[in-house]
Amino acid sequence: MAENYDLVVLGAGPGGYVAAARAAQLGMKVAVVEKEKLGGVCLHKGCIPTKTLLRSAELYQEIKKSHDYGIKTGEVELEFELVQKRKQKVIDQLHKGVQGLLKKNKVDVYYGFGRILGTSIFSPLSGTISVESNEGSEPVILIPKYVLIATGSRPRTLPGLEIDGQYVMNSDHALSMNQLPESIVIIGGGVIGVEWASMLSDFGVEVTIVEYLDRILPLEDKEVSKEIARILKKRKVKIMTGTKVLPETVSIEDRQVFLQAKKGGEVVTLTADRVLVSVGRQANIDEIGLNNTSIKVEKGVIQVNEFMQTEESHIYAIGDVIGGYQLAHVASHEGILAVEHMAGKKTHPIDPLTIPRCTYSRPEVGSIGLTEAQAKEQGYEVKVGKFPFRAIGKSVVMGELDGFVKIITDQKNNDLLGVHVLGPHATDLISEAGLAKVLDATAWEIAHTIHPHPTLSEGYMEAALAVDGKPIHG
Repeated sequence: MAENYDLVVLGAGPGGYVAAARAAQLGMKVAVVEKEKLGGVCLHKGCIPTKTLLRSAELYQEIKKSHDYGIKTGEVELEFELVQKRKQKVIDQLHKGVQGLLKKNKVDVYYGFGRILGTSIFSPLSGTISVESNEGSEPVILIPKYVLIATGSRPRTLPGLEIDGQYVMNSDHALSMNQLPESIVIIGGGVIGVEWASMLSDFGVEVTIVEYLDRILPLEDKEVSKEIARILKKRKVKIMTGTKVLPETVSIEDRQVFLQAKKGGEVVTLTADRVLVSVGRQANIDEIGLNNTSIKVEKGVIQVNEFMQTEESHIYAIGDVIGGYQLAHVASHEGILAVEHMAGKKTHPIDPLTIPRCTYSRPEVGSIGLTEAQAKEQGYEVKVGKFPFRAIGKSVVMGELDGFVKIITDQKNNDLLGVHVLGPHATDLISEAGLAKVLDATAWEIAHTIHPHPTLSEGYMEAALAVDGKPIHG
């Protein structure tokens, strides 16, 4: 028997479940279809578990250095099994929260694989959903007015490189390690690669990053990339940039992984206990029935307009399946935008320059807007203010001296073009810059906002004053 809904959401990650909850608030009858667990990759295989491990790694290092703060401890011992247990406890707690959220909003949940059907006896439009149960029972048919595709993404790999899940892993496998390797080669120096490098090096693993481009965190401001590389190298992380891994050379002998990499005309051989492949993610759009629709796919992602509509106006798509910034908070915001548009609410398209980007390494990176190089490439005459955390009282108190706040403005009208924070709690601090961008604030307005002392946020005030060469403590 078919069930009718105002909205059926395919995928219950941070885009899907947030959209479902908002749609229910707007009075829609909503169902979500999820093939695994509510919360999606972010909760179970991405954002939350990695940040939980990163916190354990950070605390491990803090305790080892506690004598610097006048606290004497005995020998510090890492029990990775307990680290993993805590990770699962955090996941389970938040999973219950998502379950409760959907129940509270009376959202129906169907577990199984959702497939979009074409025109049929159920509907003259494509969009009817067939839910194939994980238990092998007969498919359930859902007939919605609107469909929201939020099926997320999965780790990408290099052509010719076989992932066995034990010696050669992606991030999903790495999260399930029951013990730490002594050494690891991380292929890819983007956000995920740098976070794993920071975490594993803090846990005492010998880490090598191999990045094809000329710097790690290549989408960040060059000064941020340069400084995070310096800090990681100081912590004994080996970084090889401008280097191409040769997948066909990967072999496993005596519980060791051997592979070759080429930099310029030189080929080097690398050996490690494990290899982690971290070269981006690809959209989960296979077999979901796009062939039964007029939806356009280009470069592996679904094409949408500014309101998240596909070529079929009653079918929307959000999150990793549409490309762009593959970030949980972006997917959530896109989901809210999509369902409010369905409901006829006044909506505002998302400006990519107002999206904060975060890397949860030690120290953290938070950024928004244009890099200095991008601003110049786009023809702006820029003024730049930069201020180091080592000159901020709270940083000295915390013993976290690395990093800086960098503010990029338009010299002609003082518009804020970009903000880049490298340092303690940068992923929290970047929200001030996000609000400044939304309100179209200038560096002058940031500088004349009273920032409490002593706080890390004073870095914003000083960097804003530095735009005109007048920092107080510089």
